[in-house]
Amino acid sequence: MARPIVIVGASLAGLRAAQAIRKTDHDGRVVVVGDEPHLPYTRPPLSKELLAGAHEAEQCALPNREIDVEWRLGTTATGLDPARRELELDGGERLAYDRLLIATGARARTWPAPLPAGVVVLRGLDDALALRAAFDGNPKLAVVGAGFVGCEVAATARSRGLDVTVIDIAPLPMTALGPAVGERCAALHRERGVDLRLGTGVAGFEGGERLTAVTLADGTRVEADLAVVALGAIPNTEWLQGSGLDLQPGVVCDATLLASGTDDVFAAGDLAAWPHPLADGETIRIEHWTNAAEQGAAAARNLLAPPAERTPYEAVPYFWTDQYDVKIQSVGLPARAERVTVLEATPEGDRLVLGGERDGRLVAAIGFNAARRLPFYRGRLAARPPIEEVVAAVRADEKAFGDPKVAA
Repeated sequence: MARPIVIVGASLAGLRAAQAIRKTDHDGRVVVVGDEPHLPYTRPPLSKELLAGAHEAEQCALPNREIDVEWRLGTTATGLDPARRELELDGGERLAYDRLLIATGARARTWPAPLPAGVVVLRGLDDALALRAAFDGNPKLAVVGAGFVGCEVAATARSRGLDVTVIDIAPLPMTALGPAVGERCAALHRERGVDLRLGTGVAGFEGGERLTAVTLADGTRVEADLAVVALGAIPNTEWLQGSGLDLQPGVVCDATLLASGTDDVFAAGDLAAWPHPLADGETIRIEHWTNAAEQGAAAARNLLAPPAERTPYEAVPYFWTDQYDVKIQSVGLPARAERVTVLEATPEGDRLVLGGERDGRLVAAIGFNAARRLPFYRGRLAARPPIEEVVAAVRADEKAFGDPKVAA
């Protein structure tokens, strides 16, 4: 029997890869291995609509999952032998492959055990359902970490009427988007009644069988019945130790998403690290929905193509988060910005776009309730235009916000 194409990871990137393969004339076997028992589902609603009770689990299902692939769900990959082109699975089974696409994503960073009951993380569908059930008891909630997931959980919990405290060692929330965004996010949460404890870390969690309080590094205590640890994610690469792949950071690839040192192993999604033009060719790793979707399909196309026909993956990163009635969107690489200025805003200031520049060129744009404006910036970012060129284009654009405050 001919060896199949194997995709390790049955989430968004893995599904998009499988779909891309089936859109071609490839009619060979495709096996998708996933450690969760669920068919692929979308994760953004887990901290928002699903957690709020506005969606049920079936509404998180990704579309077009009924494709001609062999699903190996509830199965964990435990090792890789690239020389033999074999994948090792839990239980000792070895699965031979013709070509391999790694999309095992990332997992939530946890707090060292032992912990009292009531200290949880949010990463998967089952986590979200359990957390939603815990919200029904109207607990006092502490959120440890003011990043994207932490802020979304806090917003959802406040919308459900819970008392919420957010704790982070950083001075502002959502530090990856810079201080200008962080200040607006801090004001957004304080206006809704969230208690922000910023600039201090967590010393520990109090309680026996149940959580009673979170102890902070400055000696203060936050009473809590429930705590969500939202300290970012760790790429799932431990199972690749000893494979010879470069795993720092994530699975290191070339521009076409081919894993370094191989000729038949590709990677996509949260664990893929590859050189990007917006980062001046430096290796980056992106943990966002759009990147997983676009990169999964791109990696699959390159996996099927002869080496001379593979194309670099250079899509401009895009991210969004919904908190209360505000949609925050980002295109580009805001963490690389040296300066952030207002590119356009309504007179009321309720909708605006911030531009991040580096060496006089646009490297990111961040919008607040500016969904129709972000495609304008994403289309220009690929060329890293001089900021003056962007300002001129905004002034000439009839779709820009009325009476825009354009950066001088």
